[in-house]
Amino acid sequence: MLEQETIEPYFTYGDYVLWQGDERWELIDGKAFLMSPSPSRAHQSTLLALARQIADHLEGQPCDVYVAPFDVRFPKEDEPDSGVDTVLQPDLVVVCDPSKLDKAGCRGAPDWVIEILSPSTSIRDRKQKRDVYERHGVREYWVVDPETRTVAIHRLVEGSFAGVEVRHARGRFGPSLFPDLSIRWDRAIG
Repeated sequence: MLEQETIEPYFTYGDYVLWQGDERWELIDGKAFLMSPSPSRAHQSTLLALARQIADHLEGQPCDVYVAPFDVRFPKEDEPDSGVDTVLQPDLVVVCDPSKLDKAGCRGAPDWVIEILSPSTSIRDRKQKRDVYERHGVREYWVVDPETRTVAIHRLVEGSFAGVEVRHARGRFGPSLFPDLSIRWDRAIG
């Protein structure tokens, strides 16, 4: 007797843009992930504080700062948007190449991505999304945990993330991409 093979649905950005409703979704290699419930107050407070500090610092520079919901499409090659099967909505992105920006969001790897952990997305942020960011060349990826007040920093070195540096979110420090940016963590995580 032959076993019946289970085929999971495969989605692309072409499907994604047609979905209706208030729910937010992400696609990773064609698999859909629901992003609800809404983030906690602590999550949103941390996001706003980080975005404010980063945007203020980068004002007048050629880099743009965006917060979720903001679609980042990760094409495998040169396929049209309708064929892209990985679309994420990072909490915060910094994009320094204006050719990657369009009306739909960002196509290609942002320079810097920050995800703020929520219980419902923690595993995906730490593993699956990390792998997507590494595979597509995000130069720096931070995972901020408001509960433990830590920041896991992944930096791209020769095409892969070179380990992880975990820092306590206190004092001042910033990304290696912008050495003169110093985030005040007492203002970022309350």
